[in-house]
Amino acid sequence: MATKQKTETPASANAPAPSAWLMALEFRAFWELGAVIPAWPFLRQAPTGDGHSVIVFPGLSASDASTLPMRSFLENLGHDVSGWNQGSNFGPRAGVLQAARRQVIDTCQVTGQKVSLVGWSLGGIYARELAKELPDCVRDVITLGTPFAGSHESTNAWHLYQLVSGRDIHGEVEQFDLPVAPPVPTTSIFSRTDGIVAWPASIQAPCKINRLTENIEVIASHVGLGLNPSAWWAVADRLAQAEGKWQPFAHKGGLHGLIFPNPAR
Repeated sequence: MATKQKTETPASANAPAPSAWLMALEFRAFWELGAVIPAWPFLRQAPTGDGHSVIVFPGLSASDASTLPMRSFLENLGHDVSGWNQGSNFGPRAGVLQAARRQVIDTCQVTGQKVSLVGWSLGGIYARELAKELPDCVRDVITLGTPFAGSHESTNAWHLYQLVSGRDIHGEVEQFDLPVAPPVPTTSIFSRTDGIVAWPASIQAPCKINRLTENIEVIASHVGLGLNPSAWWAVADRLAQAEGKWQPFAHKGGLHGLIFPNPAR
């Protein structure tokens, strides 16, 4: 992954972790998956893909099983989607990043096309940093509830990270310049009601090296972000854009504005 360079500390680095109340609301993730059924008429109208490859990285302690519903949805829209194929995500242990890097390179070489990277929570860190290393192989990056802009204390998961990875998170963070956007079109999907990651920690600040960045707000739990119909729509909308013709997400009024609040409000 790209080595860290000195940048100004973003204000989001001081964002406290979500409250115990928001953590308790994480149980609504089951309802978010259930909402797919009544939302299906809406989801059927999502933009279709052009068949290019998409790799989806799961969150901390999760495996490809957690992203299967979203991957199935994207496949039905015409995308060539795969998981990360490394079992449960217990952090960047020995060989993990190398295998992820190899998967991106191999997919690009075999298809002859750039690859889109989608990452949920910690998986989004992988997606962003891989895109920084391999911009010639990556078409765009989409993250869901990924804590790239805050300190580790902006999340309620850093103790779990150290436990399952066996690594010191302070040393991990110091190696990379996480707040800087990759040099490819980059979208951060976040929720102000995220009970695991403080939402300011998922806000991509304007970046001088890449002006093709954006933040999309949805109403979701952290655990439910990858299962939430509105998040699925946003991911599909971003992936459907033709390469080289990226445009920011269109914020509209009415029902659309309720489902996707303007993040700049």
